[in-house]
Amino acid sequence: MEQRTNVTEFVLLGLTQSLQGQKILFVVFLLIYIVTMVDNLLIVVTVMVSPTLGAPMYVFLGYLSFMDAVYSTTITPNMIIDLVHEKKTISFQACMSQLFIEHLFGGAEILLLVVMAYDRYVAICKPLHYLTIMNQRVCILLLLLAWVGGFLHALVQLLLALNLPFCGPNVIDHFVCDMYPLLRLACIDTYIIGITVVANNGGICVVIFVLLLISYGVILHSLKKLSQEGKRKALSTCGSHITVVVLFFVPCIFIYVRPPSTLPIDKSLAVFYTVITPMLNPLIYTLRNGEMKIAMKKLWSRKRK
Repeated sequence: MEQRTNVTEFVLLGLTQSLQGQKILFVVFLLIYIVTMVDNLLIVVTVMVSPTLGAPMYVFLGYLSFMDAVYSTTITPNMIIDLVHEKKTISFQACMSQLFIEHLFGGAEILLLVVMAYDRYVAICKPLHYLTIMNQRVCILLLLLAWVGGFLHALVQLLLALNLPFCGPNVIDHFVCDMYPLLRLACIDTYIIGITVVANNGGICVVIFVLLLISYGVILHSLKKLSQEGKRKALSTCGSHITVVVLFFVPCIFIYVRPPSTLPIDKSLAVFYTVITPMLNPLIYTLRNGEMKIAMKKLWSRKRK
């Protein structure tokens, strides 16, 4: 532990060193964050108060929006504040907290996407047994498993980071505390730890991404049994789910499924899945879901009255 006391804070280089670029990014990311919070919290409130949105699909969608809101809040406000500060520092404790919360909600969201895929599989492939299979107890259990899985994933990340000795260098070429940039600062051979990080991040992403693609392949194959209207609804729902899965997983796989290292493009990809994707998720779901749009209009008209 004595080695680690040499570093009490980290310096984040952020996205750009250009003052003009920082001003532009400040405005852009501030607007994105506002839209992200408004959209996601609107979905959460709509699902909570609308009696027509009691189906498991909408409950899971509400939790996804809640996770996106918290996940974005873990990263984006700090990044926005750093864009107007000359010295961008974060304490050791705050860095570890950010790392843990980021992976807690990121891991839970990945598992929630699996739960949502299973929900769509049951709804489309076994419609007569849907309410029996996806009862309240099962839904709560699935949500609990997503949170527990996210917690265990984040705990591994945190324990690995806490056991890294930092002897002096404290400049992180990133806008957020994450494992790969931290591994570069450690004053030990990080090969074994790096392999563990690849397995805990990249391995999980690849396995779940493949499972999701297979599950949606099975769902799409079963659509031939449905009526034209049923096919249209199923394609619309699955299309939005698949879009969200691709937006979230492809950048994560590119960053984490490789030997531990940092590339110039990593920061741009990290912006995409930490800042842009949480904003796009609610737009993708609401624009393709008629019931959600109707419920939002009713909620809005009720508030105006």
